[in-house]
Amino acid sequence: MHLDFIGSFIFVADRSWIWLAAYCFVLASAYSGYTLFAGKFMAPRLTFGLVVAGFVCQTIFLGIRGHEVGRCPITNFFELLTFLSWSMTLIYLLIGSSYRLSLLGVFTTPFAGVLSIWALLQPESGSVPVKHPINPWLEAHTSFSIVACGAFALAGLAGLMYLIQERQLKTRRPSSVFFRLPPIRTLVVANSRLLWLGFGLFTIGLATGFMIGQDIDWRKVAWSLVVWALYGGILLARIRRSMATRWVATLSIIVFGLLLSMFWGIRFISEVPPVR
Repeated sequence: MHLDFIGSFIFVADRSWIWLAAYCFVLASAYSGYTLFAGKFMAPRLTFGLVVAGFVCQTIFLGIRGHEVGRCPITNFFELLTFLSWSMTLIYLLIGSSYRLSLLGVFTTPFAGVLSIWALLQPESGSVPVKHPINPWLEAHTSFSIVACGAFALAGLAGLMYLIQERQLKTRRPSSVFFRLPPIRTLVVANSRLLWLGFGLFTIGLATGFMIGQDIDWRKVAWSLVVWALYGGILLARIRRSMATRWVATLSIIVFGLLLSMFWGIRFISEVPPVR
């Protein structure tokens, strides 16, 4: 009984890492937002350091929770939102310097903070779930699908930055924000490659979902295929150059909004039956 109490305590206490991560993201958002609109933004190291600290806190939580549940920690909506925020932050840290998108952190940190707070608002049972044998297809399905959502989130944010940059150019009286945004061509390339990354990962997630070996909920499959087809259509139009770049950017925002807002759709990843 003493061990059960300790296990339950740890299961609840590990949420403190997400509180710390949320604090780092909110502080980074406030600081970077202030310096940007005050005309002092110069890719501050403090913002990047806070993002890294938040990411480390999330990684520690996922490691602890993964050890407790004996599988990829996406067993409830709280863990799902945390994993999504972690995936988005990971991709930002990997591509931010590559595409000179340090300013993307100004857009990423508020979203990561909102996801973390949203996760913390979810109820927690306080009991340690029963461990089940690991199903590698299930692990691949869940992890690839959520990381794909993180890539789609950043593609939407890059699209938003493109639209802001384009509007600034059209006004012919750009504000100070214009001179701190990445070149518009860089945003086009980043948006396109993030869409391709997300689409590839989501395709793998869909394919491995059919290999889990459990009864398939065709309603959830249909929803997933709709999302896959929408992103595929955007990329096809991009390849054929039959859609203006601004529409690609706009649709990357709209489709991700659809992906995130459809609660039951995004939640399907965490509601798989127990692995026997």
